[in-house]
Amino acid sequence: MSTQAAITIAQSWQDVDIESMCAKVRVIAFDLDTTLARSKMRMTEEMGRRLAALTHLSTVAIVSGGRFEQFRTQVLDVLDGLDTPPDRSRLHLMPTSGTRYFRWQEGEWVCVYAHDLAEQDRARAIASLERHARELGIWEERHWGHRIEDRGSQITFSAMGQQAPVEVKESWDPTNEKKNALAMAVAADLPHLQVRSGGSTSVDISERGIDKAYAVRELASILGVSVHDMMFIGDRMDPEGNDYPAALAGTMPIRVHNPDETIAVSDRIIALLSDRSS
Repeated sequence: MSTQAAITIAQSWQDVDIESMCAKVRVIAFDLDTTLARSKMRMTEEMGRRLAALTHLSTVAIVSGGRFEQFRTQVLDVLDGLDTPPDRSRLHLMPTSGTRYFRWQEGEWVCVYAHDLAEQDRARAIASLERHARELGIWEERHWGHRIEDRGSQITFSAMGQQAPVEVKESWDPTNEKKNALAMAVAADLPHLQVRSGGSTSVDISERGIDKAYAVRELASILGVSVHDMMFIGDRMDPEGNDYPAALAGTMPIRVHNPDETIAVSDRIIALLSDRSS
């Protein structure tokens, strides 16, 4: 976690002055799971239409702990099926918590950078996750798919497995206590790496200093904008959450609790930006 002073983030998007944000916003960034879509599920066409509309009004980014392959199945496949397609040149994808960056170039998604972990660090991270999960009693015997996944630039622990039913994931650790405890234990083993509580059942490990704060700063630099002119919409805005570093970096944070709230926020933003451009 950043050593910057803690900041207070509104508990509800309805308590945020979105009109003032829209007056200056140049980039609108979203988390993926529990923000644009339920965990590991395709976002709805209703969400896709909002996301596509926003790309015609602003630059849009998605920053998530998931792999690029998850971006494709959860987001891109939905956008590809819309009657009104997005402006892909204004859509920026930052999977594995910003350790990788993709943009649309010459008709395809191209990886601009990737910060992969050393093989030895990946092995140590995997061993530490399993050992501490067993010690904490959260190495679940019943699981759906891999509990630990090597994503190259990120190691991700998913307590119930990557393919667990969304209802199982959402009920496993509603207070975040289990994964926060695991993240703290593993961080003590790997002080040179970044260990953070991720989605509903996950803990993510990557190169130190490369998190969603790094992602938004890199994107701001690439696009030639200020971080302060970026919105970041996400569900894990608590100090232990993986969206919180983006807020600490200086973005305009908007906390949502589920995709339905994201649709409501997006409708408000679309209305305000449309008025501004007319």
